[in-house]
Amino acid sequence: MKERPSFPARMPASVSAKIAKPSAVLNLPQGLGMDSSAVRRRMVEKLMAQGLSDLLVQQAMGEVERHRFVDSGLANQAYEDTSLPIGLGQTISKPSVVARMIELLRKGVDGRLGRVLEIGTGCGYQAAVLSQLATEVYSIERLRGLHDKARENLRPLRLATVHLLFGDGMLGFAAGAPYAAIIAAAGGEAIPQAWIDQLAVGGRLIAPVVGRANGQSLVVLDKTAQGVRQTVLEAVHFVPLKSGVA
Repeated sequence: MKERPSFPARMPASVSAKIAKPSAVLNLPQGLGMDSSAVRRRMVEKLMAQGLSDLLVQQAMGEVERHRFVDSGLANQAYEDTSLPIGLGQTISKPSVVARMIELLRKGVDGRLGRVLEIGTGCGYQAAVLSQLATEVYSIERLRGLHDKARENLRPLRLATVHLLFGDGMLGFAAGAPYAAIIAAAGGEAIPQAWIDQLAVGGRLIAPVVGRANGQSLVVLDKTAQGVRQTVLEAVHFVPLKSGVA
């Protein structure tokens, strides 16, 4: 795998991309018992009861404090298995969905994943979980407001291996390719060719895709030397995949 590009980077089509490097520890509000590891442990136990078996994913889900990525008024729901609004019509995915998708990415992988591309940073929660399991995470967000929010949420964690990019996620980020894994938090009618091109041979891509009845299904794409193989899994519900920035 080639060396990662220097920063600041530039997105294609003159869309600028910027890295968000944590530089200072902020004093975040405490309370509601959300800072207790026991709260996260109970969440992980529920995920295990639903079938989560990957030990490293269990550890990562238990390590990242989800309540720090939602509005304070929703903090008491942070460890329930539910999606929550994060602004601009977007949501933070259910813990079970995050765990399921990352477990699928890791299937057959011993130890850490390599370089991962995340399409749709949102509030930054999934990028934080991925940082526990991958050598590097590039995460792209097309909505400036959410990109800025994720940057503020992640800054206190000082995750040097997480790089936040503002740009059109449908284009991927060719400068960081090839990627060992690509994960998308928005669903379109097909997987963009740019993502497939940027996926390393031997890599895996997971994304929601809209089917014939306009419902979304989780699709796993494996790239081999002979081509790509797609596997359609269970029905899911994600926000629509859109191009451009806003």
